[in-house]
Amino acid sequence: MPITPATAVSRSSDDSPEAVILLELVDEDGNTIGTAEKLSAHQAPGRLHRAFSVFLFDERGRLLLQQRALGKYHSPGVWSNTCCGHPYPGEAPFAAAARRTFEELGVSPALLGEAGTVRYNHPDPASGLVEQEYNHLFVGLVRDPLRPDPEEVGDTVFVTPAELAERHEAGPFSAWFMTVLDAARPAIRELTGDSTGW
Repeated sequence: MPITPATAVSRSSDDSPEAVILLELVDEDGNTIGTAEKLSAHQAPGRLHRAFSVFLFDERGRLLLQQRALGKYHSPGVWSNTCCGHPYPGEAPFAAAARRTFEELGVSPALLGEAGTVRYNHPDPASGLVEQEYNHLFVGLVRDPLRPDPEEVGDTVFVTPAELAERHEAGPFSAWFMTVLDAARPAIRELTGDSTGW
């Protein structure tokens, strides 16, 4: 798994349903086939689009989780992986992952590496929105203090596998969380070592 230093430049973002943000539509092989407005791409039955999910760990091998801010129109208040989102049309997923991590958490990953892709279809019962995503996975390390954007992030916590299991049982977590975590596990084990239990 190639791991490289990651840097990002902050750009403003807007997760309100009124924002006109375009997503990159893809086919089942991840080839770009067009664009769609963000909210319409998530309305049932959903349109397959490119996304990314980031899993960052501290030097003790604990996973950084974030609780999505209550003001977000999609999956507000639930716990999820370190960061997730969508590249702008034409933007490389790696660049988008580094950019969005900085925008949401105020920190750039110390290391960030590709961890494969996963395709899924997850309806969100609470909102009625649908995640039809071709998701690029990234794992890495975070060493600097977090400075979360309160409009994006309600809370953060570093967890061991056992602590994650307890939190996941208590819920609520994003509909996509276990799918992306399970798909990223081989790269996570390579990064953190088998002794951490991931």
